[in-house]
Amino acid sequence: MKVEDVMTTEVRTVDLDTSLKDAAVELVRHGISGMPVVDSERHVLGVLSEADILAKEGDNGRGGGGFLRWLIDPGDPWIASRFDAVTVGEAMSAPAQTVTPGRPLTEVATTMLDEGINRLPVVDSDGKLIGIVSRGDLVRAFARPDEEIRREIEEDVIRKALWLDPAVVRVTVTNGVVTLAGEVASAADAELLPTFTRKVPGVVDVSSTLTYRV
Repeated sequence: MKVEDVMTTEVRTVDLDTSLKDAAVELVRHGISGMPVVDSERHVLGVLSEADILAKEGDNGRGGGGFLRWLIDPGDPWIASRFDAVTVGEAMSAPAQTVTPGRPLTEVATTMLDEGINRLPVVDSDGKLIGIVSRGDLVRAFARPDEEIRREIEEDVIRKALWLDPAVVRVTVTNGVVTLAGEVASAADAELLPTFTRKVPGVVDVSSTLTYRV
């Protein structure tokens, strides 16, 4: 399963010159925690997250509060003027880490966990934004039905990755637990098939009774 199978294609974006106040309003209005920052041709320049705004609007010697104080009292003239004076380009995280649509979900999940990332912009070969993938998208992929997992194992792992005949391997999936049975050509196939199967999103465990002819 790849990024393109789960990514969101309708992405809220923001540009460099947008004020932090306007960007914060967009995040709250749409119930999202971050947005890619793009130029006029949709090249990804960075990512603006809630954390970037909170860090930028921390205590500046005025008794604390910052962004949180603005949420409580958006009419405060000092808070309002400071938001209007600071742009997205000054607060965003850059350069942005991105992924391509053909990237396997297992690799993306590892990257997100290892680096503490909640979302990744998806770009084409020219570096232009075409979607976004979040941890929530990965969780939904993990929670998909057993039958869908079984089909991916048969098509993407057995047939396409290992060039085996799906008819010689019996695949059953129950609550994400995969059982592989049958006879394959070699010991290498019998070893690789469970290994590859474990990388399929939604697989909880793999049990193999595969035998081999050589």
